[in-house]
Amino acid sequence: MKKSILSAAATIIAAVGCIAVWHLIGTRSSTSPQGSTPAPIPVTSSEAVAENVPVFVGGLGTVQDYMNVAIKTRVDGQITGASFAEGQDVKAGDLLFQIDPRPFQATLEQAQANKRKDEAQLEATQLVLDRYGKLLASRTQTQEAYDNQKAMVGQLQGAVAADQATIDMAQLNLDYAQIRSPIDGRTGARLVDPGNIVQASQNTPLVTVAQIKPVFVSFTVPQEFVDQIRQNQAKQQLDVIAYASDDRTKLSEGKLTLIDNVIDVATGTIHLKATFANTDERLWPGEFVSVRLILSTRQNAVTVPAQTVMQGPDGAYGT
Repeated sequence: MKKSILSAAATIIAAVGCIAVWHLIGTRSSTSPQGSTPAPIPVTSSEAVAENVPVFVGGLGTVQDYMNVAIKTRVDGQITGASFAEGQDVKAGDLLFQIDPRPFQATLEQAQANKRKDEAQLEATQLVLDRYGKLLASRTQTQEAYDNQKAMVGQLQGAVAADQATIDMAQLNLDYAQIRSPIDGRTGARLVDPGNIVQASQNTPLVTVAQIKPVFVSFTVPQEFVDQIRQNQAKQQLDVIAYASDDRTKLSEGKLTLIDNVIDVATGTIHLKATFANTDERLWPGEFVSVRLILSTRQNAVTVPAQTVMQGPDGAYGT
């Protein structure tokens, strides 16, 4: 009886084991992918080409206007008109603001009248001096009277010269009543409207004029490139290329025009500046750009597309 029980138990355990093995095999078969062949690895083929390759150093730069002038008044008065639109391109000498010219015109005319009066007195005094000179030879006139008359002529000559200086100043103030652009450039926002009283002593400008053709791009590079930059710049002006912030869109090409005279000890960089003609105005003052300074060009270097170059433990290698 005991043997029959043990035999039945062994049979049940063996059946359960077979079922478990069959279930495990079925599960692995259902989860395994169809076929055991690994997926193919795509291979890109390309042809090596010999071409000129630029060697450059990159940096982040800022566009700066070539010149920027804050337009202020040089005389006191009321603005009677503005002859430009905000954001307008202007030429040197173009009228920007008109200050009421009437006070300056009146001052000029008064100075001219004073000069005419003093010139008339001078002419009369000179005639008397000439007569005294003739009478002095015949001793019918004293030397003292002649000297006094001569001194009076000198005083009137000085008065006429002072009148002319007053006229020049009045004419200058009248000219200053017309505020003109000193440079070619583009106007900014108008900061003072017509009708306001302005004074020469005030600090607030009326408008700013910025020259953006050409423009500067100011940027920095690590100090270890200074010697190479100086040596190559001594041979010829180095090319500088400005890209948009994505570092792909090319904006403009210019020339390196400044290597600063000191290295920034805080950052270990050298400040550089490039000049761009900017005829298409793709560079705008205040804009951040990615800069590439071309140090040299390798002639007929063997090149391959970037997708054929892989990175390994020992560096880049071709596929």
